[in-house]
Amino acid sequence: MAANQGARTRRRLSTEERREQLLSVGARLFSESPYDDVWIERVAEIAGVSRGLLYHYFPTKRDFFAAVVERESARMLRLTAAVPGVPVREQLAAGLDAYLEHIRAHAHGYRAFHRADAAGDQSVRRVYREALAAQERQILAALAADPEFGPVFEGRSDVRLAVRGWLAFTTAVCLEWLRDPRPSREQVRDLCARALLGVVAP
Repeated sequence: MAANQGARTRRRLSTEERREQLLSVGARLFSESPYDDVWIERVAEIAGVSRGLLYHYFPTKRDFFAAVVERESARMLRLTAAVPGVPVREQLAAGLDAYLEHIRAHAHGYRAFHRADAAGDQSVRRVYREALAAQERQILAALAADPEFGPVFEGRSDVRLAVRGWLAFTTAVCLEWLRDPRPSREQVRDLCARALLGVVAP
């Protein structure tokens, strides 16, 4: 009787809550296994839903993985959005702190995001590359609007390349930090900050 009452009183997830649940399960599985080794049936089993319901939210595995990548990209862009009027040097440490804390709290999503480039599906890889391009544009816009770094853009054609290289460097550092968390967050933050300032400073 009690079990039946519990089943009847269990709150039904809203559409958005169910979608978020499925994406969280997907992030974990895609972070642990290559794209081709993740089965939709396993996602549905872990989430406790039917395969049909999962396909209702995401028509194909490609759509599902792309949604995982897009969710993580949106989170990172929000975390690292520039604050108008605040110098880049002042924003950098706080932005990296928030970024690293997010990575530690959402390690599965971060790993899954960066696995997308190795996926055999070209449309998934395109979503990933567009997400990286959005990060790059956000950083370049903040630098261009900054009184200290803005003038650099006028005389140098390599700033975009430098920022792109810094994103790759930061990704490698953060993925390694998740594997071996012995360096403190502050040490990783300072390493990444020095790397960016070193390549774009006037």
